[in-house]
Amino acid sequence: MQLTNLDWGIIFLFFAISLGVGFWASKQAGKDSLSFFLSGRNMPWYLLGVSMVATTFSVDTPTLVSDIVRQNGVSGNWVWWAFLLTGMLTVFVYAKLWRRSEVVTDVEFYEIRYSGRMASFLRGFRAIYLGIVFNVAIMAAVTLAAIKVGGVMLGLTPVEVILIAGGVTVVFSSMGGFLGVIVTDFILFLAAMAGSILAAVYAVQHPEVNGLTNLLSHPNVVDKLSFFPDFNQWEVATIVFIIPITVQWWSVWYSGAEPGGGGYVVQRMLAARNENHAMGATLLFNVAHYAIRPWPWIVVALCSLVVFPDLESIQKAFPDLDPGIIGHDLAYPAMLTLLPAGLLGLVFASLLSAYMSTMSSCLNLGSSYLVNDFYQRFIKPQASEKELVLIGRISTVIIMVIASVLALFLQNALSAFNLLLQIGAGTGLLFILRWFWYRVNPYSELTAMVISFLVALAFMMLENHQAKQIETLIAAGMGREEAIFEIQPLKTHIQLLLGVGITTITWVLVTVFTRPTPMETLERFYRRVQPGRIGWQKVILYAASQGRPIPEDALRTDVPNGILGMAVGSMAVYSCLFATGSWIYGNITSAWLLTVLALASSWWVVIIWKRMNAKRA
Repeated sequence: MQLTNLDWGIIFLFFAISLGVGFWASKQAGKDSLSFFLSGRNMPWYLLGVSMVATTFSVDTPTLVSDIVRQNGVSGNWVWWAFLLTGMLTVFVYAKLWRRSEVVTDVEFYEIRYSGRMASFLRGFRAIYLGIVFNVAIMAAVTLAAIKVGGVMLGLTPVEVILIAGGVTVVFSSMGGFLGVIVTDFILFLAAMAGSILAAVYAVQHPEVNGLTNLLSHPNVVDKLSFFPDFNQWEVATIVFIIPITVQWWSVWYSGAEPGGGGYVVQRMLAARNENHAMGATLLFNVAHYAIRPWPWIVVALCSLVVFPDLESIQKAFPDLDPGIIGHDLAYPAMLTLLPAGLLGLVFASLLSAYMSTMSSCLNLGSSYLVNDFYQRFIKPQASEKELVLIGRISTVIIMVIASVLALFLQNALSAFNLLLQIGAGTGLLFILRWFWYRVNPYSELTAMVISFLVALAFMMLENHQAKQIETLIAAGMGREEAIFEIQPLKTHIQLLLGVGITTITWVLVTVFTRPTPMETLERFYRRVQPGRIGWQKVILYAASQGRPIPEDALRTDVPNGILGMAVGSMAVYSCLFATGSWIYGNITSAWLLTVLALASSWWVVIIWKRMNAKRA
């Protein structure tokens, strides 16, 4: 397809803005490592909250939602909607705890919560594991989506996409540091949201769709509209709703939805001006991420079922694409190719913005792990601030190169999503309890990480082996369905449950049968973070026995109010999400009821918020 001069002008404008912000922020970012990675801990909640949203709004997000909706309907989104629960738990329970910790990264946490050589090893190991292995895997999945979008919309090769979009991203990320990322995120997010809304509006007006009424009554769409799965189809309901809402949200570690917070979410909480700004930023993120953003993507995905009803129609429309990357996730960029001049450039620029915001955040976060928790901690503790900033910029480039190379070997965004869920399966409960159970120790952490990774690796090897067996049977003349029935491959949700069970049981047993961290270290951690009495009674008694009683104010706990806030906040966001869907569907009665429920529960959230802040005042 051909872009007009107007389209190209819009695209280059976004490149120029991003580079301009990077160079503008370079002086501030270059002052010291704290400025480069946290912008001096002086950022307001609204910039940080929007940055969290922008980071999770990547180019692979609408393609993933498209994949889900086309295969499992709107209700299939519960595989990620369920993570709202852990997001709200982070808002009302963990945001203040993280801000009080005063660490630079969530990995530094290990040496204030634990002590000894194992704590040091865990910090270094986690820095490499998150900074390179996990972070790069996420970036590769994002880059894969950018490659598909660039291939469909512009006919670019994978290498060309990486060199152009990735090149600009790595330049402004390495120059502007965290400040550049935050400011750019704010601008790029507004563009990304505008682009996604305009794409949805135009998709509904496409001649083959012919308006919202015809879309919602189309035979390809009518069975995809429900907010909840059909519980008569028990297996589907289990996969897309029951497991996510009962197990997955608390047990799985996934970037942006970590139980108890982690990664770039924690980075932004740590950069907040104070505890309330940390809470406010995280609340804004969860409201925008789950209640505001999904519907434009869902609408485009539903429209794609009319215009491109199956994979064959996508392949026919784009015959030059590698058949190996043809999947339902391509339906989203395929729909965008139908946009008119000007709007096409804006929407493409919005996807480019989504790509750059996510990649820049991942680059800065990964670099912070490598510099703060590996290079400075283990290689050169006496390094100057100028040297640390330089190493941060160099590591940013290296991470980008590794992620780009890995992206060339991935095929599907949904499969990457499932793989990342499996790698983190079973670790989530540990990240929740380590703040409130003094017995959790570095052996617990290491066990959870290693076992979850090994289990995911074992399942991956089993899948590959079974796939080869199926292909062998097909080559011998057996039909595909018969071959699959013969081999009985282990399903993804069973893998997840097994991973959660094996990992959780293992790390809990290790915790029980190993010694807790020394009481002196636990006392220092308690005084610093003030998590409340729950799970810390022995430490509190120890401090008193040593003549160092912990002040009564530090013994107060916000956990009961926090859990109530989590429940009410989740109700408010889900009500808003489904109220929006009901208005779109034209279900006026349910739309009004859900809107009233959203407003009432939001008012209740405000009351809980004031109560929690008054207790600490």
